[in-house]
Amino acid sequence: MDLTHRLSRRPLTPDDLDLVCRHRTAMFRESGRPEDAIASMATPFRDWLAPRLADGRYFGFVLEDANGAAVAGIGLMEIDWPPHPAHPGEGRRGYILNVYVEPTHRRRGLARQLMDLAEAEFRRRRVAYAILHATAAGRPLYEQAGWGPTTEMAKTLT
Repeated sequence: MDLTHRLSRRPLTPDDLDLVCRHRTAMFRESGRPEDAIASMATPFRDWLAPRLADGRYFGFVLEDANGAAVAGIGLMEIDWPPHPAHPGEGRRGYILNVYVEPTHRRRGLARQLMDLAEAEFRRRRVAYAILHATAAGRPLYEQAGWGPTTEMAKTLT
């Protein structure tokens, strides 16, 4: 059943600090990250996020039900990045993170609605190229929306 017509959307605000932190923790937990790693990230992430929500460097959207309860959210950033063959005339990229839909509201098109909002916001800001890191659960949605893999690699340096 599609309930998107009964949902409202709004931009993230600094008052959403707890919500974004809760969504991020749940997202990593559901993707199988170890609890100790999630716990060690929680306070540093909150400390990192608070000023960025306050000054708009971290922005995004929340979908709320008719009672005003948040049921889904998405975070967005513009990141400084050198011109690249994928965006040769632009020194930035859009970055999508913390896409989360409450388990009780999944399979109703909310993640797709969030992605549409994100793409529209980046277009409004004239950001021509965006990236994200996909969980296994999210990958089919992103692929269906036209997102493709990149050649990025990573290494933890200790």
